[in-house]
Amino acid sequence: MLRAFLRTAARARSRASRPAQDDDVLLDAPDDRLAPALVAAARGEHAPAAALLAATRENTEWEHRDHYASALAAFARSRAEWLDGWRGAAPDDPDALLVEGRLTVDRHWDSPARAELLRRVAPAVTAAAEAAGSDPVPWRTALDAARGARAGHAEFERLWAQAVRRAPHHYGCHVAALEYLATASPGAHRECLEFAETAAQDAPEDSLLRALPLRAAFTFLTADGDGAPAGALRTRLDAAADRAIAVSAAQPPADPWPAGLRNLLAYVLVRLERFPDAAEQLRLTGPYVTSFPWDRDADDPLGRFLQVRADVRAAVASAPGTAGPGGPRNGRGGRVRPDDH
Repeated sequence: MLRAFLRTAARARSRASRPAQDDDVLLDAPDDRLAPALVAAARGEHAPAAALLAATRENTEWEHRDHYASALAAFARSRAEWLDGWRGAAPDDPDALLVEGRLTVDRHWDSPARAELLRRVAPAVTAAAEAAGSDPVPWRTALDAARGARAGHAEFERLWAQAVRRAPHHYGCHVAALEYLATASPGAHRECLEFAETAAQDAPEDSLLRALPLRAAFTFLTADGDGAPAGALRTRLDAAADRAIAVSAAQPPADPWPAGLRNLLAYVLVRLERFPDAAEQLRLTGPYVTSFPWDRDADDPLGRFLQVRADVRAAVASAPGTAGPGGPRNGRGGRVRPDDH
């Protein structure tokens, strides 16, 4: 993470015109807004983090708020002094409470006694969400806590109703619901796809929720015991990837904010054997690697990313018709056109 702090955005973007080299790659790099807050937190100072989260709350930047709160909570798992100082100085600050709630759930998640531990804290997490007014992000934490505590359908639906009443198109809350559906009903991948497709169809054009079917596709492709998709299901998985390609195309290249989407999209495209499309997403993400989804397959997500990137480049280079005039193909037999997605 310190490498990311020391790299300027200008230097990273200057490299966007060429493929990222192995020594350029940054794992879970923060963007220009988050990085100063993390640097200050490393010094034990909470004011920049407080200002950042307050701005996202006041400007209703719910997706950024969710991402920043999660990143700050992840940092606090190993360096919590700044958060302890923040909570001591402002015990009722909704932004400090948000980070603390996320941290509590994350710490319990890896425990063998996860379900029991999360059952104990779930009421407090839900109470904090109820006190947060129109902010949907604490409800994402409450939904995750309920999933980890193996809450029944009725309880989860109650929390879900509170979340969507505040922000009907919040991506994070929908991811939490999708993961609950996948966990509660193993093998219900078509139902998960239907949930994601409906949410994406109803979402505004500029909403990250338009890419939710990609997350459902990932859930199917990584499920144990499922064979290769075929027929109508394969068509739906390709459509999910195409939706996400359109969302990616609307974002700037070599930028840390859409890196999570592009890393997941590249992963799914590789699983679907759409190597030219995967190569394009790897180009667009530039040096920005995210632990998820590569940590799904390996303890070393960065090493896994580099391996997959090399394999994709080799597959594209060796494929008939991909290196000649006309540029790369779109992964399904046709040339890539500007309006393909």
